[in-house]
Amino acid sequence: MVGRRDIASWLGGPGSTSERPVPGFPGERLGRPESGSGSVARPGRRLVGICIDWALVSLVAFTLLAPLGRSAGPLVVLLVEHTLLIATAGCSVGHRAVGLRVETLDGGPPGLGRAAVRSLLLCLALPALVWDADQRGLHDKAAGTVLVRT
Repeated sequence: MVGRRDIASWLGGPGSTSERPVPGFPGERLGRPESGSGSVARPGRRLVGICIDWALVSLVAFTLLAPLGRSAGPLVVLLVEHTLLIATAGCSVGHRAVGLRVETLDGGPPGLGRAAVRSLLLCLALPALVWDADQRGLHDKAAGTVLVRT
């Protein structure tokens, strides 16, 4: 006879939360500390950082790249800014302002390839809005990076 437990486990699907331990804090599964330097960045700081970056790239785009138009200019500048600064300095201007940096999962610098993948997907917006339990956006997962506090 089929019981309530059988239906509940079936409805949960494979790998449901009853079978898989839930991490205690974002970044625990990645070996990151719960707070302080090296911990996974929280949504508030991320939002403030991207707003700072967007304000700066919009200013640059509207003053220097007017022929590209109002819609494409800021995205092009954001792509270039994020790719170059994250590859070389490990953070964008907005990240630096709010105390964040981009690292690989083992704590190293992201390099040009990972920075380019991450930046391109960030410009699409949707990957940055979809997070996992460790608060890593799809753009970070695809690039093998994590945004952490400094």
